[in-house]
Amino acid sequence: MSTSETILAASEVSKNYHMGDVTVRALKAVSLELHAGELLVLLGASGSGKSTLLNILGGLDVASSGQIRYRDLRLDQLDSDGLTEYRRAHVGFVFQFYNLIPSLTARENVALVTDIAQRPLAPHEALGLVGLRERLDHFPAQLSGGEQQRVAIARAIAKRPDILLCDEPTGALDAETGKLVLAVLDRVNRETGTTTAIITHNAAIGGLGDTVVRMSSGEIVERRSNATRVSLDEITW
Repeated sequence: MSTSETILAASEVSKNYHMGDVTVRALKAVSLELHAGELLVLLGASGSGKSTLLNILGGLDVASSGQIRYRDLRLDQLDSDGLTEYRRAHVGFVFQFYNLIPSLTARENVALVTDIAQRPLAPHEALGLVGLRERLDHFPAQLSGGEQQRVAIARAIAKRPDILLCDEPTGALDAETGKLVLAVLDRVNRETGTTTAIITHNAAIGGLGDTVVRMSSGEIVERRSNATRVSLDEITW
C-alpha cells in the first residue's frame, strides 16, 4: 500500500435503508483509506455494499453514521451544496454506462466538464490521453462501446480531479474491450498520479491495484497489498 498522504478516509461508516418496517444495513462500520496516487481495486458480488461505499466517498450519498474525510474536510458534515462543490472540484466519476449526450461529439461531451472546471485539461488533451485524438468530432453512435467508455473517462479526468471513482467500468464490455478500458485507467493513474478506485465483481482485476479490498454483506472481509501491479497481459477472465 502507498505510504503517501491519505487523501480520502472513511471511518466506521454505516448506511441503513428503511423499507417500511424493514431496515437494510448496506454498510456496517466500514473503514477505508485512499492514499495519494494509489490505485485501489474494490471487489465484491452484487449487493456487497461496494457501490454504496463508493457513492458515499464520492459525495453522491450520505452515510447513516461514521466519518468521511477528504483531506481536512469532513464530508459527513456538509450540506447538499457543500457535497455538490466537493464533487465538482475534486472527484471524477466513471460508471458502467457511459452517460454521454448523443447529440454532442466526443469533444463536446468532454467540454461539458471543462467549461465549469477551475483548471481543466483541454478536451483534445483529455481525449488524447485515452487514445481518442482521432475521434474528437465523432458522435457516440459512431463510436464502439469501448470508445464511448474512454470518452467517459476523458470527461472524468478533464477537470484534473484528485480522486477518480470507477463503478464497474468494464461491466458492459466484452473481455478484450474491457482490457483496453482498464489499460486507460492504469495509464491515467500512472501518468497523472490521480488517486483511483475501481469497483468490480471480477476478482481477476485485483492484480492491477496497489491495494485490493474485498467486501461481502456490507463489510470489508479482506485487504491486501500487491508488491507489484501485474500487467494486463497476465489478467484473464
